Amino acid sequence: MTTRKDFIRSSAILTATFALQKQELFARGYFNFESKRPLPADRHFTSEAVENMILRIKKGLKNKELGWLFENCFPNTLDTTVDFEMINGRPDTYVITGDIDAMWLRDSSAQVWPYLALMKNDAKLQQLIAGVINRQTNCIHIDPYANAFYKDETKVSEWKSDLTEMKPGIHERKWEIDSLCYPIRLAHKYWKLTGDTKPFDSKWKAAIALTLKTFKEQQRKKDSGPYHFMRTTAWATDGVPMAGYGYPVKPVGLICSVFRPSDDSTIYPFLIPSNFFAVVSLRQAAEMLNRITGDAAMATECILLANEVEAALKKYATVNHPTAGKVYAYEINGFGSYNLMDDANVPSLLSLPYLGAIAKNDAVYQQTRKLLLSPENPFFFKGKAGEGIGGPHCGMDMIWPISITMRALTSNNDAEVKSCIQSLVATHDGTGFMHESFHKDDAAKFTRKWFAWANTLFGELIMETFERNPSLI
Repeated sequence: MTTRKDFIRSSAILTATFALQKQELFARGYFNFESKRPLPADRHFTSEAVENMILRIKKGLKNKELGWLFENCFPNTLDTTVDFEMINGRPDTYVITGDIDAMWLRDSSAQVWPYLALMKNDAKLQQLIAGVINRQTNCIHIDPYANAFYKDETKVSEWKSDLTEMKPGIHERKWEIDSLCYPIRLAHKYWKLTGDTKPFDSKWKAAIALTLKTFKEQQRKKDSGPYHFMRTTAWATDGVPMAGYGYPVKPVGLICSVFRPSDDSTIYPFLIPSNFFAVVSLRQAAEMLNRITGDAAMATECILLANEVEAALKKYATVNHPTAGKVYAYEINGFGSYNLMDDANVPSLLSLPYLGAIAKNDAVYQQTRKLLLSPENPFFFKGKAGEGIGGPHCGMDMIWPISITMRALTSNNDAEVKSCIQSLVATHDGTGFMHESFHKDDAAKFTRKWFAWANTLFGELIMETFERNPSLI
């Protein structure tokens, strides 16, 4: 099938009138908006509630291309990435990230998050998400320091030679705070919406205990803790300095994250967005421990740690920028050094209201947001194709659609939301899907055709906007 990329490359030859160009486009099928979804028989999972939402939103959209994108993207996680089954009478759902056959704790949580609101109309969908929670609990028991896992524990990872404690079932062992926060976020919302407590048994409670233990170890109050990581590579962001422990920090109560949610190594291990996320997650865990398990002692541990991290954030997380004023740093070390930037991957500074960590109208957040969406952020790129935040993971001038989507989801400005949606529609390069990143001057130069998190998050934005203010789309 001819893609938009093919069309763009051949358009220099097709120098006919606009009418002829439009006729050519129709002839090539670009405006036919044929579904890019797998055939029904080939889909991994089908949800009646999701299908009904697709039909409802498509019917209500005047922009046919946007409706087509929503139809392709919103169910992409269910269509292509989930592996659901019952194991010993309990639901189990393995969720790959897309073009990599591994389950990230972060990605799998984010990929099913937009479907939570539809569970009340679909018992099968609720069971699928309960299966994700059960699978994540199992993964944390394998290793709370790992970020990505295999379903088949006998599968040998391409990263088997990493200088860290690799265990069976682990795809990659990069310690990222958010890897333990996302499962709590998913579990808490699931419980709030369904009232179902079956996933939250003694094994789940033990996973929360492991989370607490890991967070406390990575406060590094007495020593560097048990985790270290090194990799033989020429790619600097895949390696960790100082014998695999990262550059030193002053123990001020914050939690070290050796890697960012991009899977890139941190420069200063106190990653501020992830510490904000930890505060939210610890309080959610405490609520569940109190009300579901009755373990008031562990709930108190969670609250005390959340309060300690929050107090440290208030004291150390902000810096004074010469033009923007008081803003949040991206990373710090507790000694006074800081890294002023943002990365597209969530948790990011931009995403803090989305995660429930900070109010959208918080003054320091708004000043930080203004700085992040400007050239003062070294990873904010603006060009002929669009503008947005990227990060070291894909290199300079590469914008992540996730950052554009997150900008819209955290905006108080309808014009900004509309502009973000228009930008996402304009940069899929005719594929019908969101990508990991695209070049600021040419959307045809993109990475990862199959990246389910970006697709589902885009679907979440369109669904939320349609419910809140359909005039924007």
